[in-house]
Amino acid sequence: MEVPGAGPVVLVALVALFGALSWRHARRLVTVARVLRRGVRTGGECVRVETEPYGRSDARRHFFAFHTADGARVEFEEPAGRATTKGTPVTVTYDPRDPAGTATVAGRGSWSPILQSLALAAGCGMAALGFAALLHHEIVGGS
Repeated sequence: MEVPGAGPVVLVALVALFGALSWRHARRLVTVARVLRRGVRTGGECVRVETEPYGRSDARRHFFAFHTADGARVEFEEPAGRATTKGTPVTVTYDPRDPAGTATVAGRGSWSPILQSLALAAGCGMAALGFAALLHHEIVGGS
């Protein structure tokens, strides 16, 4: 059973979703580039690594913590390689005006934060463009 008009609605939703994700990662790319250039560097460490429940995936979430110049403890999540485990020391770079929103791990031995954000922004952007092309084809027709 086919719902009339459902194809374009789904494609519009996918274009919007991947467009928003691309925009989010592009903004993170700009923030990370600025912070790596002008931010404050300090020592931090991986405070925990969480895995998907029930072993359904090998996805891991890495959480890092550091102390700002005024002594406040900040914890944030960022992608990291498999070699990063609880207690792994890292260098954290952040903007003192918004430590929690700008913190990034620099020099952890895996992909740089710039490459991570660039890959995510580009991948989501290409997905949005692909779904937009399918939407155009659906609306205009295949001739």
